[in-house]
Amino acid sequence: MNSKFSKLNDLSPKEIFDIFQLRVAVFVVEQHCPYQEVDEDDLTAFHLTIRNDAGELIAYSRVIPEQEGKVAHIGRVIVRSDQRKSGMGKKLLQASLDFSKQEMPNLEKYFLAGQEYVKNFYHSFGFQDVSDVYLEDDIPHIDMELPVSK
Repeated sequence: MNSKFSKLNDLSPKEIFDIFQLRVAVFVVEQHCPYQEVDEDDLTAFHLTIRNDAGELIAYSRVIPEQEGKVAHIGRVIVRSDQRKSGMGKKLLQASLDFSKQEMPNLEKYFLAGQEYVKNFYHSFGFQDVSDVYLEDDIPHIDMELPVSK
């Protein structure tokens, strides 16, 4: 297994294709949610890719530094369908948290807008709800935060 964080400019065309293909497969096709999956945040985000030994993309997330590096906005947390229930999601989120803390010296908290049905997954890392449930693209979401332990 191979994982790495990269800025968009440091990714090859094939790596970018793999990321967008996985995101569309899950967030648009699997979840029946036709929306603009690629956005401006992709330009400034750090992209975490996890590939299996065959080089296939099996998990992805992005970290967007906000508020002058005080907030790490974690998003697009995704594990390929055949890799779910394997612990890959925990590895992915932990890598996102660790990377953010290492690369953002002014980091005070992590933020994410998670889908409500997986909120207990995020709670297991210590995330706390900071909003009521709301609809984003007709899918229930909830905002969550986790203070950075010093």
